[in-house]
Amino acid sequence: MAEVLVVADDLTGSNATGALFARQGMRAVTVSDIRHARRHRDAADVVVVNTGSRHCPAARARALVAEVAEALGSDMRLLVKRVDTTLRGNVGAELTGMLEGLRARVPHARALCVPAFPSAGRTTVGGVHLVDGVPLTETDAARDPLSPITASRVATLLRAQTELSVGEIVLDVVQAGQETLVRAMRADRSDVLVCDAVTPGHVSVLARAAAATGETWLSVDSGPFGAALAAELGIGGTPKPILVVAGSVTARTTEQLREAGHILGARLCEVTALDEDALTADVIGLLDDGATVAGLRMVPAEFDPALAGRIPHVLAAVARNVVESGRVGGVYATGGDVSVAVVDALGAEGFEVDAEVQPLAVAGRLVGGPHDGFPFAAKGGLIGDRQAAVDCVEHLRMITIRDERKMHR
Repeated sequence: MAEVLVVADDLTGSNATGALFARQGMRAVTVSDIRHARRHRDAADVVVVNTGSRHCPAARARALVAEVAEALGSDMRLLVKRVDTTLRGNVGAELTGMLEGLRARVPHARALCVPAFPSAGRTTVGGVHLVDGVPLTETDAARDPLSPITASRVATLLRAQTELSVGEIVLDVVQAGQETLVRAMRADRSDVLVCDAVTPGHVSVLARAAAATGETWLSVDSGPFGAALAAELGIGGTPKPILVVAGSVTARTTEQLREAGHILGARLCEVTALDEDALTADVIGLLDDGATVAGLRMVPAEFDPALAGRIPHVLAAVARNVVESGRVGGVYATGGDVSVAVVDALGAEGFEVDAEVQPLAVAGRLVGGPHDGFPFAAKGGLIGDRQAAVDCVEHLRMITIRDERKMHR
């Protein structure tokens, strides 16, 4: 049964947003008719309805969106108003229609507007929406023949299209982290809060904070935020934690792990001594404390040359202990020697490739042995961009969610 309703104003945006939910292991169906949505919602997690209303008169667009929300939204856990990445169309009118519908059953519901799509070059800084660093009014969006953009500031655009009150959460607050964001979201009681975001990490922390407020939000975004908020709300299933085993100490690996910490909340024990039992206890302690991504990372240190050769085997032994504890649903290993050692320690005969998540960063399942079919991803220490660890872990999460869903069918 669908738990998320997304209302978009054009077909390409509908499909692109559905793909973001599908990447998280959810079944997303895109339709352009309420009747079709009713037929498919029982077998989907996410229903995306395209109203085709981007270039309609504002009153008509608002009515179309309200009709969809009223017909389908009453039993959904999350409502999402998908907006164009350059904010063309009837953004204010349509979010008003959806919010009114949501408030009919949740009177104090509000809208959280996060239009940034960092991986597509769309960011918001100081309330100003940018395309590849250029304000909207200086891009082709300002010359759109049907829906020209007349302001770069998101709040200005919204206030011209809705009577709802609009507040802003600036980048400094976003960068301060979840606790500060929760306080800011609770303090500003505007009907709509427009949030800055420049990186995927900013989108993720906004989603975690929104979920932590305990409030009911209408998500107004171009795709990434709504999908992130659904995951934080546990919609579509909660993935088992992922174990990270990082044997590489390269600057690139360090940057990737830092990004995983920022975006995914990864908590990693620094390996300064080769004590298998102590390291195992440390990692299990993190998992028992609620970490969803936890593990080990080597740090530059002076090891006795006689002991240095043991590093991959000790890390692999810890990985085996943690996997056998049943606390994790997949392993991400970085560093060639460590990746091989982990596969051997888990008694696998090989590796079934599922996908190349990034060039030379591969995810799939172990083949043979006591952990046959166990999700596993690996890459070399010098491979991948800053997002590599995040992408690998998210791919493993998707696999674990799909496996969990198959078990309960």
